[in-house]
Amino acid sequence: MSAVLDLPSCCGAVRGKLRQDADLSATTWFRAGGRAALLFRPADTEDLCLVLAALPEATRLTVLGAGSNVIIRDGGIPGLTVRLGGAFADMTVDATGIEAGAACLDAHVAAQAAEAGLTGLEFLSGIPGSLGGAVAMNAGAYGSDIAAVLDWADVATPHGVLRLDARQLALSYRHACLPVRGVVVRARLRATRGDPAAIAARMRAIATSRAQTQPVRSRTGGSTFRNPAAHESGLRAWELIDAAGCRGMTLGDAQVSELHCNFLINRGEASATELESLGEAVRGRVRAASGVDLRWEIRRIGLWPAGLPRVAEHGP
Repeated sequence: MSAVLDLPSCCGAVRGKLRQDADLSATTWFRAGGRAALLFRPADTEDLCLVLAALPEATRLTVLGAGSNVIIRDGGIPGLTVRLGGAFADMTVDATGIEAGAACLDAHVAAQAAEAGLTGLEFLSGIPGSLGGAVAMNAGAYGSDIAAVLDWADVATPHGVLRLDARQLALSYRHACLPVRGVVVRARLRATRGDPAAIAARMRAIATSRAQTQPVRSRTGGSTFRNPAAHESGLRAWELIDAAGCRGMTLGDAQVSELHCNFLINRGEASATELESLGEAVRGRVRAASGVDLRWEIRRIGLWPAGLPRVAEHGP
């Protein structure tokens, strides 16, 4: 794909790393996908705001987190792709919670809270990915979500940094309303003092549950589809997929996990195109069997590869 992007000259003042035609496949947990026309790793929040302010309105902006919940299409990502690194991975703990950079892994946040004897954040140990992505999609698992614990999030925008609370972000199921071209750079999560033994036991239970029920050692992107709303179905996504006969279904090296059929896995050399096409085939079968249109939870970003027939989409 073309790596040409005409940023204003003031972007020459950035202190972070700008790289053209960057291979992104190794950054995703699927280990598949295309390239970024221009990849930017900002040095700090000020550096990021500078580029956001300079970026032409017509230029596409894509933000990547830890790569756990994403399919990067084989045609690549045009425009500017932002990925936060070590400058956004600091963390401070006090008696009432944790303040952490967006690049901190969710599991690391949970571990630090446990070490400090804080409870309420154990659920994060079961969520693959980084804190910025967790805020941006109101990630949740094991009975809690970001909306239940978020004090505030700092969001870099073309006009500077905004500090927004859960109400201002309008957090709902797997969704947050970020400002236009907003990038989560930091967040504070509430927690309370707890019994260290009980906290440790809860985290062990989550780890055991994940190992027994999810393909955690496979190349996967986490939960593929959102659970349908109650008025759509009383069944969860995996139950609908199983009932439609999709467990173990394959397309090339892409497979619906036999352990947990709401997970897609790359068995070796699956392309992003095969993974997405398999997901759409699953959605088609579920719709035919139950009338339910499953909605993707995994983000699919970038361009469909030129020259390949576009996968048929079966709904949202």
